[in-house]
Amino acid sequence: MKLTKILLATTALTVAAGAAAAQEMTIVSWGGAYSKSQKNAYHDPYSEKSGVTIINDDSSAEAVAKLRAMAEADNITWDVVDVVAADALRLCDEGLAMEIDPDTMLAPAPDGTPASEDFGELLVGDCFIPQIVYSTTFGYRTDLVGDNAPTDVCAVFDLDAYPGKRSLEKRPINNMEWALICDGVAKDDVYDVLATPEGQDQALAKLDSIKDQVVWWSAGADTPQLLADGEVVMGSTYNGRLFSVIEEQKQPVGMLWDAQVFDLDGWIIPAGLSDERKARALDYIMFATDTQRLADQAKWISYGPARKSSAPLVGKHAELGIDMAPHMPTDPENAKNTFLYNYEFWADYRDDIDAKFQAWLAQ
Repeated sequence: MKLTKILLATTALTVAAGAAAAQEMTIVSWGGAYSKSQKNAYHDPYSEKSGVTIINDDSSAEAVAKLRAMAEADNITWDVVDVVAADALRLCDEGLAMEIDPDTMLAPAPDGTPASEDFGELLVGDCFIPQIVYSTTFGYRTDLVGDNAPTDVCAVFDLDAYPGKRSLEKRPINNMEWALICDGVAKDDVYDVLATPEGQDQALAKLDSIKDQVVWWSAGADTPQLLADGEVVMGSTYNGRLFSVIEEQKQPVGMLWDAQVFDLDGWIIPAGLSDERKARALDYIMFATDTQRLADQAKWISYGPARKSSAPLVGKHAELGIDMAPHMPTDPENAKNTFLYNYEFWADYRDDIDAKFQAWLAQ
């Protein structure tokens, strides 16, 4: 009799645990202010609407390796994962992310425009659901440039008009593209040229013209600190970092949007989920990537919503109370001359160009 009661109690606990798990989902992201923006714009409203408890995991930087390990162990514990577009393409190619049909799995725009048209060219992969556009661009010290504020990315290569140190990321990506653009290569031809040894040499030769004035950075916080300290006259970093140093820290820094390099961040749903978990993940994605929700995220962070229909809905920062539209990389005024990072190119050429770039750095 006692054994029967123990078995019944154990069964009840197992059923209860299963029911609780059915009302939970694990969403993986990057942590910090970015995850806070997602919690405020997506997670909390979705939980209130659905009754699902969202467990936050800040492992996005390790998403590819961890999903590979989960698949190998046949134990997928994540439901929705935030990744950069390049990682989404890798996960999709390896069969670790499920394919998405945007026009049946994502909400249309309020006017009925299909999601495929609303996201447009930002749908760069079969498994990737764009969420935000961020950019790598340049900040400059307003007090060091005086009345001659730069308006063209090629100011970075103009040591006569803008003497002083500049900071660039210690990798070829973006630097090679800007170098070719500023050496006369048409924007549409950049990757065709960069695919050749001669084009790579051309880019490095242009970079060589400023090499002794470059401070090389590895972390996104480096350039804002260098600008704040007055150690560089201009430098590249992520637009959200520049927003912080300009608007939150009130440093004498301006932002140069010309030839900003667009990059994307968004969601994937891991392959191999049970039907129940997949249905819940898709329900969340349908909600979290609709027009209003993407606009809502911009109340908390200065990254542009990936939908065209969201841009007009971007309002004020929830805490600073300032209009966010002028700070978005996707704002029409800022997006007059953008450059979209070519994921496929760098997947094919990264190792070879990295080796060449590092050898050049060591010279």
